[in-house]
Amino acid sequence: MEAVGQIIGGETAAVLIRQKSGEPVELGDLLVAEGDGYTILQVKDLRYRSQIPQGMRELASGFNLEGYSGDVEFLEPELRNYIIAEARPILHVREGEPLIPKRLPRFFREVRRIREGDLDFLEKPRNPVFLGHVRSGSKVLDTPVYVDAVDAITHHILIPATTGRGKSNLVKVMLWSLAEMDRVGILVLDPHDEYYGRNEAGLRRHPSNNVVYYSPDAPVGGNTLTINLRSLRPEHFEGIIPFTQAQEQAIARYYNEYGDEWILKIVKGEELPGVQQVTLNVLRRIFDVILGVYLDDGKIKSRGGVFRERGGESTIKDIAASLEDGRIVVVDTSRLMGEAELLVGSVISAEIFRRYQQYKADGKLRRKPVIGIVIEEAPRVLGKEVIERQGNNIYSTIAREGRKFNIGLIAITQLVSLIPRTVLANMNTKIILGNEMAQERAEIIGSASQDLSDDNRTIASLDKGEAIVSSIFTKFAVPVKIPLFEEFIESAGLESEDSEDEEIEFIG
Repeated sequence: MEAVGQIIGGETAAVLIRQKSGEPVELGDLLVAEGDGYTILQVKDLRYRSQIPQGMRELASGFNLEGYSGDVEFLEPELRNYIIAEARPILHVREGEPLIPKRLPRFFREVRRIREGDLDFLEKPRNPVFLGHVRSGSKVLDTPVYVDAVDAITHHILIPATTGRGKSNLVKVMLWSLAEMDRVGILVLDPHDEYYGRNEAGLRRHPSNNVVYYSPDAPVGGNTLTINLRSLRPEHFEGIIPFTQAQEQAIARYYNEYGDEWILKIVKGEELPGVQQVTLNVLRRIFDVILGVYLDDGKIKSRGGVFRERGGESTIKDIAASLEDGRIVVVDTSRLMGEAELLVGSVISAEIFRRYQQYKADGKLRRKPVIGIVIEEAPRVLGKEVIERQGNNIYSTIAREGRKFNIGLIAITQLVSLIPRTVLANMNTKIILGNEMAQERAEIIGSASQDLSDDNRTIASLDKGEAIVSSIFTKFAVPVKIPLFEEFIESAGLESEDSEDEEIEFIG
């Protein structure tokens, strides 16, 4: 065994390991202590130690800095100064079975670095979503890490991280795996138009042709995103757009009176007994600003082209049908205002939720694919203040009840602290990327599926593409390294956009 250290003390929360000289140990390193199987320990902290008293060390430093060092030596260098690693036992493996550690490794036991075979218990699930490879400190093992798509999505997934730590790259890698399955349909509300890959590497190049794209300005092969105003119902606005009580009552009256033409009548300024003119005018302005629909020369015009009086009657049903076929539907909402983007997602999600409620009532639900909804900047619809001020919306309903109907969220956020604990507790898989903000780290650690109380410093030091997967479906919080999406699809046998460009030769 190539020892990198030796256990010299500690307790169950922190085993003290003296590092062997020339065998540097990193924060997050996975080490193994053998004996009655083997125990996997993860390094949580590193400290200097010395056999020389502090005063003598300061004196020796002074000699060195001022040029008086000479050849004076107190002890052999590798004996007098060393590093102590604080490591936590995270798993005990006996006869190939991973167990929660309930005992300490033997005192004075030597420890070694983890090897590929030590993680053979990490099996490939039935519906594998690839997340990356196991990481030990900054070293990457060949051991892949998967979660089961059906289990993880129906129990919701949270991806918290600050900007620039690789959230979008992670989601692309996950969606690439999901595009190969017919048991999972994914709705991606894409506010930055970055997942389909209109001008860069993206899902459009997936060989399964299982990806459907909707955009207000769709390229060849895509679908134009148009939604008929008659498809919108008052409940689609609940928790998305704040209305006063008078406005809500007016909307209810118009819907009861005109049915699916209620928005058209409001935009046209059709008066209704009991609704004040000022309320009607405010609603017309709200629909003008958010939906981009207005009256011009007696005709309803659409400013953004998404919400229209004519066309788009089947868009919502077509998207829902694609999801039910187990496909990935990417909806480009980058040209919509925030509320309009959430409204588009609300309409589609409500349709799926309604259908799956009916399937469950009819006993057909188990034959339907699981549906996941990717929502960026999740606090916009799951935030405490939003729910308190505007009430529950379809997203918060899915967060609480979606599992009963095989619908789940893949929520992405920088600010976990804005989401209520009750919602966070329902997110049973968290893929934690780097985060410098102490308050956010505290919220993440407090709601994780495993005890991450010692990982505060580790989360802060996660580099781009490094993550910790904390899930009720993993035996321990698995450190992973997520591949760069462009390199990932190249390894899958697809050339990148850049390489395609490089092959073009101009002659003459």
